[in-house]
Amino acid sequence: MEQMGFEVKDKKILVVGLGRSGIAACYALADKGAKIYVQDSKKESDIEPELLKFLKNAGAECYFGREPETAGLDAVVLSPGVNPELGFVRKAADEGAEIIGELELAYRLGKGQYVGITGTNGKTTTTTLVGQIFKASGRKSHTVGNIGVAVISASVNADEDTWLVTETSSFQLETTKYFRPRVSAVLNLTPDHLDRHHTMENYGAAKAKIFARQTEEDYAVMNLDDDASYRLISHGCRAKVVPFSRKKELDFGAYVNNGEIVISDLVTGEPVKICRVDEIKILGTHNLENVLAAAAICFCAGIDARVIGDTIRNFGGVEHRIEFCRELNGVKYYNDSKGTNVDAAVTAIKALEKNIILIAGGDGKGQDFDPFLGEFRGRIKHLILIGRDGRLIAEAADRAGFSNYSYGSDMEECVIKAHSMAEPGDSVILSPACASWDMYKNYEIRGNHFKECVNNLK
Repeated sequence: MEQMGFEVKDKKILVVGLGRSGIAACYALADKGAKIYVQDSKKESDIEPELLKFLKNAGAECYFGREPETAGLDAVVLSPGVNPELGFVRKAADEGAEIIGELELAYRLGKGQYVGITGTNGKTTTTTLVGQIFKASGRKSHTVGNIGVAVISASVNADEDTWLVTETSSFQLETTKYFRPRVSAVLNLTPDHLDRHHTMENYGAAKAKIFARQTEEDYAVMNLDDDASYRLISHGCRAKVVPFSRKKELDFGAYVNNGEIVISDLVTGEPVKICRVDEIKILGTHNLENVLAAAAICFCAGIDARVIGDTIRNFGGVEHRIEFCRELNGVKYYNDSKGTNVDAAVTAIKALEKNIILIAGGDGKGQDFDPFLGEFRGRIKHLILIGRDGRLIAEAADRAGFSNYSYGSDMEECVIKAHSMAEPGDSVILSPACASWDMYKNYEIRGNHFKECVNNLK
């Protein structure tokens, strides 16, 4: 829009979806003088009164619980959860409207330099750590995107020296056109959101858009240990590729050598020590990968190695990702509500290793649960199923010959069941391998409910 030669003033722009990013887009567009149209599947009675007041004062034309008129629109801004294949969205495109998302809108309307981090798993941990390293370095920065704060809320107030550390999902990336981070990162690629993208090829192509507009002046941090994501560089990556690996010592990139995280100097290639692996506080080999990625990202952005190492040593992880809740009668309880797909849940199981009572289930998003059950032997003592697609996990358990499972009608019943069967030395973990949308508005609410139930145990 403004940065790309497209002036939004007096343009007719439809914002679809009034979640966090959609609301932020409305405020930014109103401030820039656009004529706003909004659509949301909710009824008007379910919209916050303050938001309704703002929309009315902004002269917005609202379509609540119904499809909008599309004739004459200049652009449609989709919230991440909105499928671009919706009939009225495709109709608007056929009529000449440009279809973009809030991330793209933020990039065009605002300023600043971007770090873009994507991948199936580990995005929030890596983005949070990168954000903390940037803060510790004294850089003017904001941590934004899929992690909590809408990108556009920060970008419109940014200047050229501001860094926007951005967690980006495939949903956000698929509607980008000009988005160009100075440093991009793809952490991994495993099946997820196939109900939306349909194939792994489509899913991977959406992820690859994170470096589609990068040039030789930019950096792409890529996981050499994950073939599926590393192969994405064949999708036209022109940035300088900086690999990271926890398994191999590299001539260039971020890697482990004699128990230390090492990064090659970007000019000389000489190894630069960051910190020792045993100084990392967060559990699991997957978190070593996240730390390697974060260190490489920040090094590419020009942050001093000592600042990177000191921040890593003090980093305790993020909420809802293998989050320790409490220990009661020798049993440890962990909240991994952010484990919303099979691969994420498997990662949590491997981090705890054995003697696990697992609570799983929810909205399965069309996943295959057989690989999930393949990791149970010798690790999972009992499986407690919850939610709409718990039965699909049970069917996978039957196929795998795993019979130690039961059902809970709600989170409280699941936690009480787990407590009643747990013995000293066991771990109880909520790692659903599913989205929360069948029972909760988001995984945060689900995780907080689990913690509340755990803290109520006597």
